[in-house]
Amino acid sequence: MHRTVAIQVGAISFIDEGVAPVLDIFREKAGINALYLATHTFDRGTGGRQIEGYPLPDHGVQEYDRGFQGGNFATTHDEYYGNTFIADFEAPEADTRGWDIIEKVLPEARRRGIDVYCWINENPYAPISRYIPNFIQVSEIDPWGRRTGTPCFNHPDYRNWHLSLVEDYIKSYDIAGVAWASERQGPLGNLIGGGWNTRGIGCFCEFCRAKASERGIDVEAAQRAYKAASAYFEACRRGERPRDGYFVTFWRLLLEHPEIIAYEKFWTDGLRAMYGEMFGLVKAIRPEAKIGWHIMHLNSFSPFYRAEQDFAKLATYSDFIKAVVYHNCAGGRFRRFVESLHESIFRDAEPQETYRFLYRILGIDEAEWDDLPRAGFSADYVRRETVRALAGVSGRCEIWPGIDIDIPVGKGERDESPEDVTGAVVAAFEAGAQGVVLSRKYSEMRLANLAGVGEALRRIGV
Repeated sequence: MHRTVAIQVGAISFIDEGVAPVLDIFREKAGINALYLATHTFDRGTGGRQIEGYPLPDHGVQEYDRGFQGGNFATTHDEYYGNTFIADFEAPEADTRGWDIIEKVLPEARRRGIDVYCWINENPYAPISRYIPNFIQVSEIDPWGRRTGTPCFNHPDYRNWHLSLVEDYIKSYDIAGVAWASERQGPLGNLIGGGWNTRGIGCFCEFCRAKASERGIDVEAAQRAYKAASAYFEACRRGERPRDGYFVTFWRLLLEHPEIIAYEKFWTDGLRAMYGEMFGLVKAIRPEAKIGWHIMHLNSFSPFYRAEQDFAKLATYSDFIKAVVYHNCAGGRFRRFVESLHESIFRDAEPQETYRFLYRILGIDEAEWDDLPRAGFSADYVRRETVRALAGVSGRCEIWPGIDIDIPVGKGERDESPEDVTGAVVAAFEAGAQGVVLSRKYSEMRLANLAGVGEALRRIGV
């Protein structure tokens, strides 16, 4: 059985350390046979060196790249972008400008038997509108008619931009495929929060209004509904307790305004339509090329977000799914998610009461509340989530769990060890995963922890 061992890596690592030396480290220490090249990212969490304020790893240039902006780290072939006005999005960093990551890395990777995937990070948190001319025109519009700065999936120029990126990469380079990420929630998810909420409540632009109306949604009623929902959440976070309590009033809000749920699903369906279009595009151009998706960590913590991530449906337009199961940083992230719920809908209770309830309904069995940040989650969490993901897709696509290596954590949270990495990788493969994706990026990983992957492969006989 072929097992994919992929690693996420940005252009700066190859610039700093050299293409051949980095690839040799990957092969020798971790048995890596696939790359997620950060070809398109405005996120220094996936494209730059270590984030400022966290310890630099034991390799690479020993300084922070404080001026990181990001963009396209490959060559932009203009002939593929005729259906979008978005242009001038090449990464401007002096170290990488004009240095085509795919062109430079692909031949050396092929010589070592390493597959190359273009890693496209559709990052809603970066201030992209500052960098790309006219980008603000594709941003979502909230119920009050204000632009949010977060792009809209139903805007044809934004959708065509991402389709053009995929077409450009697939046609211009002999790559193994594309991996695409979007760490976003719909409008209700943004209001509930949890650490992955983006700016504003959207979208009510002309394109969304037309599509929603075609589905039978009363758009004006949906705008009124989200104005009411916004007022509720704002009052909650001010500590203004409703007469009948926080959760009862939230449920009443949903009953009185069914458009809240309808528009949340409408938003999610817009994202899924992007998946479907990109999948069809890749298969029409090069059927043997693979395409898959990054499903963010919130899927492990939030019953609301998980309900929208139906792996059975995702499998119909996926070759693989990177289900994020970052175990080391999970304790702190889960605790912060639970605390965020207690700013609004669960404010009548205490977080120490809620986390056990969420454990039960989400199938989590981890540390006690006070121990969560420094304990993280266990390798068994990786196993359970891998089993669940595999059951969801029923063999129709592959599951490549995302394994965290040295993702920055808060003060007092668990410091990862090589044994932690080994345990997680072993758990994923023993659960039946067809691959793993080492995350978030090589430029923040310590070499000893990366070597924990190689130990895992030896342990399972790969």
